[in-house]
Amino acid sequence: MTPTLAWRDGEFLKHGVPHRILSGSIHYFRIHPDLWEDRLRRVVATGFNTVDTYVAWNFHEPDEGSPDFTGPRDLARFVAIAGDLGLDVIVRPGPYICAEWTNGGLPSWLTARTRAPRSSDPVYQDAVSRWLDMLLPQIVPLQAGHGGPVVAVQVENEYGSYGDDAAHLAWLRQGLLDRGVTELLYTADGPTEVMLDAGMLEGTLAAATFGSRASEAQTMLQSRRPGEPFLCAEFWNGWFDHWGENHHVRSPESAAATLREIVDLGGSVSVYMAHGGTNFGLWAGANHDGRRIQPTVTSYDSDAPVGEDGRVSEKFRLYREILAPATGRTVDELPALPPAPARLGFSSAPISPGIDLLSLVTRGAATRAAQPLSFEELGIEAGLVTYRSSVTLPGHDVHLTVRGLHDRAYVFLDGDALGMLERDDAKASVLTLPGLDTVAELTLVVEALGRVNYGPLLGEHKGILGGVQVDRRLVHGWDHHPAPLDRWDALDGLPRATFDIDAPADGWLAVPGGGDRFVWLNGTLLGRLWARGPQRRLYAPAPLWRPGANHVAVLDLTAPATHVEVHPDPDFGPTEEYVETLPTGVDDVGEAAPTD
Repeated sequence: MTPTLAWRDGEFLKHGVPHRILSGSIHYFRIHPDLWEDRLRRVVATGFNTVDTYVAWNFHEPDEGSPDFTGPRDLARFVAIAGDLGLDVIVRPGPYICAEWTNGGLPSWLTARTRAPRSSDPVYQDAVSRWLDMLLPQIVPLQAGHGGPVVAVQVENEYGSYGDDAAHLAWLRQGLLDRGVTELLYTADGPTEVMLDAGMLEGTLAAATFGSRASEAQTMLQSRRPGEPFLCAEFWNGWFDHWGENHHVRSPESAAATLREIVDLGGSVSVYMAHGGTNFGLWAGANHDGRRIQPTVTSYDSDAPVGEDGRVSEKFRLYREILAPATGRTVDELPALPPAPARLGFSSAPISPGIDLLSLVTRGAATRAAQPLSFEELGIEAGLVTYRSSVTLPGHDVHLTVRGLHDRAYVFLDGDALGMLERDDAKASVLTLPGLDTVAELTLVVEALGRVNYGPLLGEHKGILGGVQVDRRLVHGWDHHPAPLDRWDALDGLPRATFDIDAPADGWLAVPGGGDRFVWLNGTLLGRLWARGPQRRLYAPAPLWRPGANHVAVLDLTAPATHVEVHPDPDFGPTEEYVETLPTGVDDVGEAAPTD
């Protein structure tokens, strides 16, 4: 079957007619499914003719052998809605996607048993084969050649930033072909010699990912692939945030200037992100800069032209002026923007007391082991694991050390909070235990902060990966209580606030007073809030609210809260301008990043 998209003499052709891909990235797994159509309509109104999305494997198959393509995981429905709105669709199935998504989209049950993800390792490839057997039937019937909107499929994702297993990359490409992919295949890599050369595949279109210097990227691509069209597979018009940093923004003028440069060069483009959405639940990933872990915030707004709650920005207006003529239209001929989503007004409600933290996280039967077990050994993806043992304390102070802590431990002795241990922080890696001259109960509530989604630490494990020592002596005999918060059945014991509303609308939840916590709305885990910021409010979309009483549950880890607030607007915290370091600068793990 002939692909719908082809190229000749540096130009894309669609059904033989010159064509330009003007795509906006939008991830179905970061949007409530009731809002898919609204967000896609806003992408159409921006002037895009295409939408592209990753497919997050771990979102569909958190438990091995039980894939789910229903409800918020109904990929085929999302693609069909886009097609009904007149958009072409590009699918980026991974299996690795990065995307600031925990573990780069790879299931933790897979990385628990292979030390060589994204390679020709048989354990990895066997699992990928089974996954593709389940995934591709969702995509293949929706290809343009079968009357659907899918016009292109990406082979893996920025592989040249990670490895050099060319045989594995070719194996992935063949796996797509063998399972019925007949539309355009392409690779996407950063615009450096090393990244492009390691990520390109013979006979497959090569694209670049970047945020600026479009002409340099085009020259780099053409030096390796003369005659191929210039495609920016990710134009970074904004950036994501880590906890403890400022909120990254990119001025509308700067972003629009680079977008116009790509268009003026005759290029095709995908704006990353056109609409960012939200890392609901525990799906936010993390990076590691070689010195410390950098967990990603709950918001994935990414300073996109269509914001996290659907409101549009100055970027939206400037992009319309660029994209409309690129598709032979005027701005007035673009589809109208849907009405602004309704927003809840400000309100505040007190938090009623709940069960104490240790009682909450130690409900249910415990798993006993001589040494601390990892999250993987306990079979959980994320959340909390409580480790409890007895320790014999002498009559003088001793030091508590946790080796291989991933990532935070809240320490209690006989039920009293002593402090917190943090990964990668030498000053916070040891606590002093008082000399009680008795046997005491030692409890460590360990929190996973998001799995690394980029670089050589991809697939690392969570929990206590070494041992626990009191001075030089190892502590043995541990009870383990997992609390996978996104699948937790202990919400009835949490402190909560109640809001009565007349009609569902968008809101932003704040829990003032400092502290690190998780927040649920009517049983749905919205995500994490940290006192260190920058994000100060969590997006609570209209479909999660209901007329009448609405319950907000709060799990406090460091400081109890007194009340919850509903706001009509977000608060992403103090800002700083995004500055791209590629192609002249690369950080310790090879990630393009803003300068701090």
